[in-house]
Amino acid sequence: MINYKKERHKSIKIEWTKNLKGDFSFKEKWSYQEGIYKNQFGQLSCDGNCPIEIDGMKDEFGKINKDSLQSFYKMIDTTHVFHSLYSNNRMYEYSGTNFIEFEKLENGIIRGKSTNNASTHSNLVLELKNNLCSAFVELNSIRNLGKNKFPLKSGNIKIDKNLFEKGIVKAKFHFKFKNVIEPDKELFWNGMIYSKINNKHTKQVHKQ
Repeated sequence: MINYKKERHKSIKIEWTKNLKGDFSFKEKWSYQEGIYKNQFGQLSCDGNCPIEIDGMKDEFGKINKDSLQSFYKMIDTTHVFHSLYSNNRMYEYSGTNFIEFEKLENGIIRGKSTNNASTHSNLVLELKNNLCSAFVELNSIRNLGKNKFPLKSGNIKIDKNLFEKGIVKAKFHFKFKNVIEPDKELFWNGMIYSKINNKHTKQVHKQ
């Protein structure tokens, strides 16, 4: 069972600024897709959720055969994904993520959701409309906690108005969330965002 209460998400008023100050240099950093790494031979390789066909393109030591390189890189994604989230929090099953993706929905809501990885299973979700922001955290546990939603308790968010009008969310936020699992333990998520608003679910990338 999903521990979702049927209630309206708490909203807070957005603090709009003309030129949001702060160190947003994290947006210049990038990572490969999860599972892409550089092997001992200096080649970009894939481990984890990879096409099974690539196994036959490597030798016994994991080196990609020279005559298979072109085919190999057609099958795995070596895109540079630029970081869009810099944050710290106290959440369940969370080891960190550098990414949050925004898209504009048909109802006019701009929805952002942080990404998961192998060891991160809590997502920060933001919904922006007019001058209001609602926020909550979704946990999809791989342990025994099941699926839970942690509603916003209190917080604030500042967004750069000029960049927002150009389709970019540049923001600083501080949120506290209601802990529906262990009410006595505080949950929070603080950080900064620099992310493009997409009409479709696409990552901010730079092709090699």
